[in-house]
Amino acid sequence: MAINSKKNVKKKTGRSFFAKDFDAFKADLLREARTYFPDKISDFSEPSVAGLFLDMASSIGDSLSFYLDHSFSELDPIKSVEPQNIVTHMRNAGLEVVGASPSSVVLTVSITVPAEKKGNDFFPKMSCLPIILANTSFISNSGVSFLTTEDIDFSRKNKAGNLIANYSVRSLDDQGAEPASFDVSIDVVAVSGKITEEVFNMGDHSPFTSISLTNSNISSIISVTDSEGDDYYEVESLSQDNVFVPVDNFRNDSDLVSHNLELMPAPRRYIRRNRFDDRGTTIVFGSGDAEIFDDDILPDPSDVSLELFGKKSIERFSIDPNSLLKTQTLGVAPSNTTITVRYRFGGGLSHNVAANSINSIETLIIEFRNKPEGSEALAVRQSIRSNNELSSKGGTDAPSLTALKSFIPTARNSQMRIVTREDLLARIYTFPSKFGRVYRAAFEKNRSNPLSGLLFICSIDSNGNITTSPDSLKLNLSRYLNEYRVISDAMDILDAKVINFGVKYEVMTKEETDRISIINSINSEIAFSMRRDNFQIGQPIVFDDITNIIINTPGVLSLVSLRIIPRVGNIEGREYSGATFPFEESVKYGILRGPLGSIFELKFPQFDISGNAV
Repeated sequence: MAINSKKNVKKKTGRSFFAKDFDAFKADLLREARTYFPDKISDFSEPSVAGLFLDMASSIGDSLSFYLDHSFSELDPIKSVEPQNIVTHMRNAGLEVVGASPSSVVLTVSITVPAEKKGNDFFPKMSCLPIILANTSFISNSGVSFLTTEDIDFSRKNKAGNLIANYSVRSLDDQGAEPASFDVSIDVVAVSGKITEEVFNMGDHSPFTSISLTNSNISSIISVTDSEGDDYYEVESLSQDNVFVPVDNFRNDSDLVSHNLELMPAPRRYIRRNRFDDRGTTIVFGSGDAEIFDDDILPDPSDVSLELFGKKSIERFSIDPNSLLKTQTLGVAPSNTTITVRYRFGGGLSHNVAANSINSIETLIIEFRNKPEGSEALAVRQSIRSNNELSSKGGTDAPSLTALKSFIPTARNSQMRIVTREDLLARIYTFPSKFGRVYRAAFEKNRSNPLSGLLFICSIDSNGNITTSPDSLKLNLSRYLNEYRVISDAMDILDAKVINFGVKYEVMTKEETDRISIINSINSEIAFSMRRDNFQIGQPIVFDDITNIIINTPGVLSLVSLRIIPRVGNIEGREYSGATFPFEESVKYGILRGPLGSIFELKFPQFDISGNAV
């Protein structure tokens, strides 16, 4: 038989333990006083001394009850209201407080260089093509600074030996017959904000030493170095002992993958902690002492054991537990050195500037590596200009406490491991572009091995066509995903099979209509519907989608025939993929499905869509 513990408590003690507010506490206390002390106190009115004691005790109980409820509410990230507790919930969920975010924009940076003749053609003079280094600062009309995120190499060429930069004739010679100068331009991503440096003098070794940066809304810590030239790397936790670093790619596919992804040890590392109250940033270093040789994962217990050497008695002694923190397992703490921190800060809604408003150079960092003449270098330097065809976007003010709290449930449901298909695709599509760009990815179960999966990927070439992903991208992606996968998981990275196709159709039109204009209209609508952006790996072609386009075109009476045909190899000078499969036999219920790991591409719409009107 179940026992009601609440009733038993009330019966045995004669009092209730479930009062929650002032009135309930006062009623319980008054009832107990009249029950146990009827001959001692008879006046419990508010002006009396007994009434004063009742009010005081009830007030204390009410306050304690409030703080008890408040403390329990603070354990729930949704009900929590204390800023510090909300920040703690965020960090437990893997989130960090963020400040105002910077704005980003695509800048077109242009220069004017002399022309030189090579063979029968004229080109920009190679010796005059400079490199504008990253973090060159441009300024908008409203005074917002924008920093380039990568070097702008105007002399860079592709595998065919052609300049990657766009160029056009700027001026002709005195006779007006030959080019005298060229305009050369490159698009680059720029981020709003300013860059500054701070220097900190570090004393003797101290575990988990920290430094606080002066400016708020820090969007990126560019570098942390000491006076000995050692670099410190930012990690998510001090137990993370390696980091990803970019290394220049010198293989044949360097035009698609500019950098290789390498995993390197990071004995000197730090974590970043952002404060909510002032949006400031604190850097926390590890606990190890660099001057102590440490090649063990954990300290050797024998190093602190007591040596008896024949003694029969042991005197009292003390052990400093802090000596165990000097292990380098959690990174090396800087000591007796100078730390230089270089970072970018600033952001907010005001950093979203209008189009065609970033036209001035604030700070120029430029190099001429081909040794041009002094006058030519000066002319090129003075000709540098910039413009943003589109407005900058992404700048937002620092999120409020309510906004930060709303991020917690989603973050608690996620993880730093790849567990689901969505986790895998999210990691792939957010892979840094300097290591190669995956255009489409799909994960399928391996029918021959249930313990592994098949990851199909493809990329985009310089002409915007779907192509096989370069080997450097696959190696980079393999190293990257290996750090997040569950240890029992395995997957093979394979090339998606690109299947080019064409569309042939015949329609019946009204007699009074212009058949050519109807065919052109249908072709345009089909090309828009079947563009490569609309296709994923494994996505089929539905005949009804094309049928609806055709029969809904004004002037069309009926659809006579519709076929999807393969395009393979070289057709009239146009290069198609070599992959194919039996199209006609693969159509079922009006749906054309490709083989496993394939993607359809209408490569040349102007040639691959053929229509006839009767």
